[in-house]
Amino acid sequence: MNAFSLNHRVAPAAGLTAFFDLAVSLGVTDVEVRNELPGVAIADGTPAETVRREAEARGLTILSINALYPFNIWTPERAESARTLIDYAAACGAQGVVLCPLNDPAYRAGNAERLGRLREALAALAPLLRRAGVIGLVEPLGFPESSLRLKREAMEAIDAVGEAGTFKLVHDTFHHHVAGETEFFPGHTGLVHVSGVVDEGLSRDAMKDAHRVLVDAGDRLDNLGQIRELVAGGYAGPLSFEPFADSVSNAADIRSLLADSMTVLRQAEADPAR
Repeated sequence: MNAFSLNHRVAPAAGLTAFFDLAVSLGVTDVEVRNELPGVAIADGTPAETVRREAEARGLTILSINALYPFNIWTPERAESARTLIDYAAACGAQGVVLCPLNDPAYRAGNAERLGRLREALAALAPLLRRAGVIGLVEPLGFPESSLRLKREAMEAIDAVGEAGTFKLVHDTFHHHVAGETEFFPGHTGLVHVSGVVDEGLSRDAMKDAHRVLVDAGDRLDNLGQIRELVAGGYAGPLSFEPFADSVSNAADIRSLLADSMTVLRQAEADPAR
């Protein structure tokens, strides 16, 4: 089984040290920190050196800072935000920065403009990432209103700007399902986000972040099928838990819930008939 990772979304109100300690208590050695969680690092102004020190003291690897948004609408302001975040990532020891596209129903650009802006952003980000020694982790969002839904489009844009060594894809099991994707790109995948949906009354297009829970036996997204496909294609990286539902964020015992979900994933992989 691929190693598990924790995204700070599993316990968004927890302080940095509490989040790191949660990972250690579960035997997890890889984590993702976020830059938008109110009142906690890194949005609270915690210095990058503090994040690095706290992670190193626990033997943790920071896989990413999540995220630069919307990375594919390149403006002078976005360029400055990107430089600041990438420099912070390098200073705190993060291996990558997650790049999320604009997700807005008011955005009505045609395909030529939309994909052109994507290539423009990638070309502008590449030297910033290379200079810092940080990977750009492009995460298509599968929602109908997203300006980049498909990993195929992301991969083709990365190839078009000649930066396959600078960028990798994020395969998010939720967004893969919501987008109706059938293609997998394990050789281009740098990180996998896992979460589940159990509400039987939701159509694919109605699924939103608020419905994303930890993977259990009632999962509708076929997390195990997706993971098996990626692993069979050579993906050997971590599986990072990224739930958004309030029921997870406000859980009284998130450690037990995470441990249970890890057990479900391990048992299901050991028994392909599940």
